[in-house]
Amino acid sequence: MTLVRGTFLDTPVAGELRTLDGVLQVEDGVVVARGPAQDFPAADVDLRGGVVLPGLVDTHVHYPQVRAIGGLGMPLLDWLDRCALPEECKLAAPAYAAAVATEFVDGLVRAGTTTALVFGSHFATAVDALFTEAARVGLRVTSGLVVSDRLLPAELLTDPARALREGRELAARWHGVGRSRYAVTPRFSLSCSAELLESCAALLQELDGAVFTSHVNENLAEVAAVEQLHGGYVDSYDERALLGPRSVLAHDVHPTDGELDVLALRGTAVAHCPTSNAALGSGLFPLRRHRAAGVRVALGSDVGAGTGFSLLKEGLQAYFAQQLLGAEGLPLTPADLLHLATAAGADALGLGDQVGHLSVGMRFDAVWLRPPEGSTLDVVLRSAAGPDDALAKVFALGGPADVAGVWVDGTRIRG
Repeated sequence: MTLVRGTFLDTPVAGELRTLDGVLQVEDGVVVARGPAQDFPAADVDLRGGVVLPGLVDTHVHYPQVRAIGGLGMPLLDWLDRCALPEECKLAAPAYAAAVATEFVDGLVRAGTTTALVFGSHFATAVDALFTEAARVGLRVTSGLVVSDRLLPAELLTDPARALREGRELAARWHGVGRSRYAVTPRFSLSCSAELLESCAALLQELDGAVFTSHVNENLAEVAAVEQLHGGYVDSYDERALLGPRSVLAHDVHPTDGELDVLALRGTAVAHCPTSNAALGSGLFPLRRHRAAGVRVALGSDVGAGTGFSLLKEGLQAYFAQQLLGAEGLPLTPADLLHLATAAGADALGLGDQVGHLSVGMRFDAVWLRPPEGSTLDVVLRSAAGPDDALAKVFALGGPADVAGVWVDGTRIRG
């Protein structure tokens, strides 16, 4: 049993900030009680100073692209050709992939991310390296082999039979083992034939509890190209039964109303990646339209088109995007930002009954934000008018340098 003392902020209910300046009792990695400090013996772990949030949940982040961060000045398809894909080809070398996996997992943990839906690699050995490093560190990771059979460099291409075979082998080693789960991952339907998407559907049907993830409606040129190849972008997945409650599609900046209706009907979630959308000039995410249609939305960092691993930065950029949309935007409160970065992501990944907030019965996945003494965030937190104001300041100014501790299942994995 561990008693943890601190100021805990979470959002079990969307849009409603819950605050506890007190103690959480943790046993076997689970929160078993919470309440005022006077109701408990002296705490074993004292996290006073700063705030404690649920572990952050990233619903779209590319493992092979860590070293490609910062490729500015290009739209999506040019950026892929000039920055991302050449880097991804290098992961064919096991030693290179292992080094990148170490950098990637460390980057997530430094940013306070404890759960991630990771876009893996086109190479099975590299996917193994990712799962191996995540398991060593203790991160919750859902990932899988990325598959394509057209348009990309030859080194990154596969065929339906090989994709199915390698996916099965990886899932046999990692799906449901420890904190790892498998994600069926066609890169995007632009780089996939109908036959390859059908092999993805076959694998998804075989794996109980697996996740499906890909991209959709990110860039107007990409959308037009997909329409020529497959017809509708959402339909290219839906027609092969790839969409459901454990499906997460990244971006969706340019959906039709009909596509939003399909996503809502299937229970499919969207990973909103605001810094990437801004960096690549993809557009401003129509959050109001998604909410009105009943489509679930969470946050993704989209490293490396995104500008870093921090979901605090993504939350702030999501706020900016809605402000810039004016009347078409959906104003976001600090509680909304925290929910998008935690509970909404857990729900999108089918983990909403385990992580995403700090209620009794939930796993103790947490991040302690304690800014360095004298830093601007430290100064403004000490003058915050209350919990909502403190949380607003965390999203406005916080980042990996302010992460003083990270826990998964009650075990401290950083700090």
